[in-house]
Amino acid sequence: MNIYAIGDLHLSNAQPKAMDIFGDHWKNHFEKISADWNARVKEDDIVLIPGDISWAMNIADAVCDLDAICDLPGKKIMIKGNHDYWWGSMSKINAVLYNETYILQNNSLVVGDYVFCGTRGWSLPGDNGFSENDKKIFEREKLRLQLSLDTTKKYQDKKKIALMHFPPVYENIKNTDFAEILERGGVSEVVFGHLHGEVLKNLHLTNLKIGSVNYNLVSADYLDFKLKKIC
Repeated sequence: MNIYAIGDLHLSNAQPKAMDIFGDHWKNHFEKISADWNARVKEDDIVLIPGDISWAMNIADAVCDLDAICDLPGKKIMIKGNHDYWWGSMSKINAVLYNETYILQNNSLVVGDYVFCGTRGWSLPGDNGFSENDKKIFEREKLRLQLSLDTTKKYQDKKKIALMHFPPVYENIKNTDFAEILERGGVSEVVFGHLHGEVLKNLHLTNLKIGSVNYNLVSADYLDFKLKKIC
């Protein structure tokens, strides 16, 4: 069993949004992702999708985007991103998912020798423009990450992998509260996305290790729209 990851699919089948407004490399981006996915992923493999799945504003419009993901091979595990406005209750989302496609929200999921957990995350206190409102959301996301990790405690024999949408660390901001929670919780790998465009040119987050935790940036454009093999 292989574990892959790719984030920020930004699908928009119900109300198409031309992603190449963010650069020519985004043209037909999901066709590129799907081609790589179909060529590499087997039915017993896992693909992690850490947020920004669909531009849809409600679950009805998101269904065709979710169908496109469900129809791809392998087991799929997703968390919410900051643009996933369609994301509602777990019961409503689970009702439209199929073909071993799952979501995480204050819980965890065991597959084979691994247990998966995570949360959306938020801007870090060291970010420019970090406000009092950001602090409230940041503290709430810390609690959600801890809640998800707490559900993994009964699986001490499993390797823990966490999904987050926002970066829990930066190359120059390593000692974050998120990093402390992940380290204390025994997580070995973290996948995250959210970062795009020009900001990627000045980042070195390909193989970042802090303590015993490996951090993997898997934004689709950062990966040239190819899945990253995590383990």
